[in-house]
Amino acid sequence: MNINIPIANNIIPMYDDVLEDILEHRHTHYTFPGGRGSTKSSFVGIDIVLLIISNPDIHAVCFRKVANTIQNSIYSQIVWAIYQLGLDSLFKIPKTYSTPIVYTQTKQKIYFMGLDDPQKVKSIKPEFGYIGVTWFEELDQFSGEGELRTVLQSTMRGGNTFWDFRTFNPPISKNNWANEYVEDCETNEKRIENTLVVRNTYLDVPSEWLGQAFIDEAEELKEINPKAYEHEYMGVAIGAGGDVFANVEDKDMSVMIDIQDFAGRTVKQVPMWQTFDKIYNGIDWGFARDPFRFVRMHFDRSHLDLYIFAEYSTTKTRNKDVFEILYNDMKLIDRNELVTADSAEEKSVADFKAYGAFIRGAEKGPDSVRYGIKWLQGLRHIYIDKRRCPLTYKEFVNYEYDTDRDGNFISAYPDADNHSIDAVRYALERYWKRRGN
Repeated sequence: MNINIPIANNIIPMYDDVLEDILEHRHTHYTFPGGRGSTKSSFVGIDIVLLIISNPDIHAVCFRKVANTIQNSIYSQIVWAIYQLGLDSLFKIPKTYSTPIVYTQTKQKIYFMGLDDPQKVKSIKPEFGYIGVTWFEELDQFSGEGELRTVLQSTMRGGNTFWDFRTFNPPISKNNWANEYVEDCETNEKRIENTLVVRNTYLDVPSEWLGQAFIDEAEELKEINPKAYEHEYMGVAIGAGGDVFANVEDKDMSVMIDIQDFAGRTVKQVPMWQTFDKIYNGIDWGFARDPFRFVRMHFDRSHLDLYIFAEYSTTKTRNKDVFEILYNDMKLIDRNELVTADSAEEKSVADFKAYGAFIRGAEKGPDSVRYGIKWLQGLRHIYIDKRRCPLTYKEFVNYEYDTDRDGNFISAYPDADNHSIDAVRYALERYWKRRGN
């Protein structure tokens, strides 16, 4: 391979030995649990490109759980790696992930696929060689090891040498299957023999690579919310003991998403939150001591993923003024959209109806708080954009079970600092509440 590739300038020093391990194929499975900015995905992208040009009979498949997340994640990561390595003249790079990237020297391909439909994996049939490389990005978003095994049974055939990469930010709950999988890989002798687990954080990365803004954001979170910092940046599963919501994750929903026509051509780009179509709105009333809280969200019922992307909060503000702010000034709600609000404030619900809002009071009922919270706990993910919804994010990640007088956590939920949580429960009441409960 007579190509001058600037590898050293594109991987952090702690990855030097890992790269050697990969290129010499000392393991088959490589798992990277790490916090934000650890460059794990960038490193795997580079690995895949290097393996393709070093092994002329293999192809690669890169997976995300949901196909519409591919373009701005694993696809962009591979494209970035090709350009960073100075190999763009040797690859045919399509505009979208639906067409594989081709190494023109040998016609090897890098495929991209979502596992919305696992049966599609069987349709990948390279014209020569075999699929020697797989990459599961955001490992915890997959359903479990069983789902991955099914995929690998289709891909790991036709050859003798395989590389399987798995990258993710550890979920907050220690009981999440991905966290348990990593722990098993580090303690089970049979796993250790064939799996290398690589842990690192943004602190292992040269600061100039990340930029001062990233460093400042991390340090600010470390100061104001050490618990969230441990999870997000240090990659620690801190969800044990009193954490009510172990499924909360930050997600930037202002990232630009490609909108394509029927031919697969990008016609425009819009922020992610503008692509949501299943919109739900909730209100928790307040005036003096307690704040008024409005929360807007998208619920992906098929994947049990909740996306919270807008909020508004105020105190000591008249209903008429709040209505004008939500509907006319900030334009957070369309008048034909349903809003579900706390029914305890009948006058406020009536006021909004009189102003022209399409609004209903939540049904509530006995034990409705417990039912609603348990339903939220059962979702695969509660994604909250902490840039757009800082109050809601703070509530969800800091909400803990009540304790008894000895400080032991009990199965009860405190009625404090839960205004956004209540608004979310009201908005999604139609899903978790069943008549007769």
